[in-house]
Amino acid sequence: MKVKLHYEDNKTEAFHKSLKITLPKSWKSGPTSRLLSQFVESYNQTFISSNELNASDLHLMIRKDNECIPLASDAVVIDTIPDRADVYIVHGPSQTILEMKEEEHKIQEEKRLERERTVCCTNFGCNKRFPRGGPYPECRYHLKPPVFHETAKFWSCCPNKKAYDWDDFQKIPGCCVGMCTDKKDDEKQKLFLGGCDLREQATGKTNLKSIDNFNAEEKKQSTPSEDLPSESLLKSLKEVLHDVDIDHELFDQIANGIQSDNPDIVAKEIGKKIKEAFKVIAMEQLRIK
Repeated sequence: MKVKLHYEDNKTEAFHKSLKITLPKSWKSGPTSRLLSQFVESYNQTFISSNELNASDLHLMIRKDNECIPLASDAVVIDTIPDRADVYIVHGPSQTILEMKEEEHKIQEEKRLERERTVCCTNFGCNKRFPRGGPYPECRYHLKPPVFHETAKFWSCCPNKKAYDWDDFQKIPGCCVGMCTDKKDDEKQKLFLGGCDLREQATGKTNLKSIDNFNAEEKKQSTPSEDLPSESLLKSLKEVLHDVDIDHELFDQIANGIQSDNPDIVAKEIGKKIKEAFKVIAMEQLRIK
């Protein structure tokens, strides 16, 4: 197993350093702190007295999908660092696995309390949160509901601004400016358009559906063995995705962004997004062949 260690957390490029290491077999099952100590020892031999580093003031980090992921000092190397990975030495003391879990729990608890104190704007595409009862911030929102047609996503009031990735879709700026509101119109908030609605629009007979009605129709076509209790289905999906490195925080963010209090509907909406991602991967594989 080989890794490449980098120290670039210094404005002076002359003090940057990279070090390739072929790990002894015993190191693979050892803590990541051993890698940090090895790098610091090598670094200080190069920059004697000019920019010496202290291992207790540093931690390791890897980058994955444009995200910086800190490594616990007591994490096992082979479990947390891929072969031939680039590992970065960053200023700031290391944390143990337990300390990182406690910090994550604290962050989640703060977010939970924040959600209790605030409400989400009910205008299409805004998603700003503000204190219950106001003051109400300025709002940039969409006038009409979203359209989900095959892999395309756009707002029906802005048909020329399409996205094929969920994050890009959420970044489409609103076409209207006003004030946020916490008034709920359950039917309005659940409206969306699909492929058949686009065909109806061409004939002037648009018929908006609600997500509840759509999923009710889908459920009729499923067999009894496919039905699971709503809470159990959403919880199971969350845990399964966590096993494949989808953080609980990211899952909750997506789930909370789906405007429905029905866990079964939320789970199915997430399932549809996963299906879209699989289609994209399948197309890429076909192109590679």
